Amino acid sequence: MKFTDTAELAGTRRTADGYLVADVLCARMGCQDYQGTDLGLTDAGMVPVFRPESVVFDKASMATFAGKPVTVGHPADPVTADNWKNYAVGDIGEDVARDGESIRVSIKVMDAVAIKAIEGGTQQISMGYTTGIEMKDGTAPDGTKYRAVQVGPIRINHLAIVDRARGGDKLRIGDGAESWGAAPFTMSKKEEDSMSNQALTTVVLGDKAAQVAVADAPLIEQFKIDQAKALSDMQTAHVAEIAAKDEDIGKLKAANKKMADEAITPEKMTGLIADRVALEATVKLVSDTIKVEGVSDADLRKAAVTAKFGDDMVTGEAEATITGMFKAVAKDVAKSDSVADIITGGIKASDSESVADKAYNDNLAYLNGAHRQEKGA
Repeated sequence: MKFTDTAELAGTRRTADGYLVADVLCARMGCQDYQGTDLGLTDAGMVPVFRPESVVFDKASMATFAGKPVTVGHPADPVTADNWKNYAVGDIGEDVARDGESIRVSIKVMDAVAIKAIEGGTQQISMGYTTGIEMKDGTAPDGTKYRAVQVGPIRINHLAIVDRARGGDKLRIGDGAESWGAAPFTMSKKEEDSMSNQALTTVVLGDKAAQVAVADAPLIEQFKIDQAKALSDMQTAHVAEIAAKDEDIGKLKAANKKMADEAITPEKMTGLIADRVALEATVKLVSDTIKVEGVSDADLRKAAVTAKFGDDMVTGEAEATITGMFKAVAKDVAKSDSVADIITGGIKASDSESVADKAYNDNLAYLNGAHRQEKGA
């Protein structure tokens, strides 16, 4: 069966990291009263249940305390690996020892909301565990009559932090135990109701304040923290999304500017046509067998250099290197070809005069010396 036993949480202290640690007495031997209905009995009266020393301090049972999760209130279901992160706010340490008629353990609470609740007055703990039970009458060593015995083995599931108890000063049960298992009773219903009515605390929700059960306050505070974080995460994501869109807009503007700068204007087209005509003319001067139609500028330059120096000169060379070679070839062609000079610069007056003068002088020299030639020559 599922059981819950509770004790007072005292002597707490903070670590350098802000965690809360404490040593607590969390289980004891002897008799405790339980509702008969919680034990599966048809009567609603109180049933004294005996917890023998041999069962409470069994080594295997005590070993189940170490490492178990600390929760705020008793969860409806046992804590397992599947739901641990939903409930755990700390854990029980490895130091588990007998202390008189009780078991002493060390606990560490690491959740800020749970720590705040503890320091605000939620200072009782309640063990959630399972154990076998046998219905039989008997008398405990202290003389107390009982009707059932916990026969073990005791298996600890969790240690719950609760706000108030319904039992005595040493072992008492907090709110929420009904959903987990049977709980001991030693207090009258009138006393229980009186204590229940006082176990309230104030929480702030927006601009309003509300009175809630102390055991529920940590859950509400955690909900507020979770909602605040969710809102903050949404705002952060929204800011990042806007920044990403602004970045995309900037990229588009830069791309549009680049396209505008690189657009072919009439002036640029005229220059490109003139450069192409000059290139084709120069290539034809190098070799009139080079095809120029439909051939790129780079390939024309490469063909001219190849025609001038051979394939070995251009094999494996970068385009920039070939361009440099072509400029040298073009320069040599311009110097050595008078026809190219005339095509490029046109016929100048000085050129025509020098040709005419030379022809006149040659003819004059011939006439002046003709009578001196030997006969028969």
